[in-house]
Amino acid sequence: MQVTSAHQFPLGVVLHPQRRRALVAWARERDGLILEDDYDAEHRYDRHAMGAVQALDPTRVAYLGSVSKVLSPALRIGWLIAPPALRPAVIDAKHYNDLGGSPLPQAALTHLLRTGGYERHLRRTRALYRRRRDALLAAVAERLPSWQAVGVAAGLHVVLRLPDGTDDRALQRALAVSGVNAFALSGYVPSGQTAPYPGLVVGYASLGPDRLRSAVALIAELAS
Repeated sequence: MQVTSAHQFPLGVVLHPQRRRALVAWARERDGLILEDDYDAEHRYDRHAMGAVQALDPTRVAYLGSVSKVLSPALRIGWLIAPPALRPAVIDAKHYNDLGGSPLPQAALTHLLRTGGYERHLRRTRALYRRRRDALLAAVAERLPSWQAVGVAAGLHVVLRLPDGTDDRALQRALAVSGVNAFALSGYVPSGQTAPYPGLVVGYASLGPDRLRSAVALIAELAS
């Protein structure tokens, strides 16, 4: 079973401690394995992120992640902390698959970690993304007061819950024509199921506060 306990996509919820314990209990009872994807764990703006599920039982949880959102997806660097019993098989599989990743990006990341550069970079980007998120939500509160932000203050996107009855897919199409890429929440629901409510999944990492405010103003015009 795979989980994103730190920040589930797209709704942005954190796995509750009781659910974490129940998940580990399930793995023990069923001789199962939990794959814990460390998705967006680094980007928490209002408080420290919760500990990993892996800490509850390292023999039942494989902990994995990447530097795609912290540094760049082009680096293609990730990590896996496997349960001790599975490590030899994981090492063999990696060896026979590609003999390992590129050494230069790995050496650069090692240098960042050892010198504290990685943590300094995280502190800077957390402050940057927090300002952008705050600007986005302030603009939504001003221009679209009936819309609600969903999820914890974390990650690089926010889900905006729309008034009941809104066709979020139609709104997505209208926004795309005007150059605004915001994805309908209903588009993330498996076929045959319905979303709990209409919503938009809005990313803010690559836009400055002024552009975010302009985008919200345009969204408000099209949604009215």
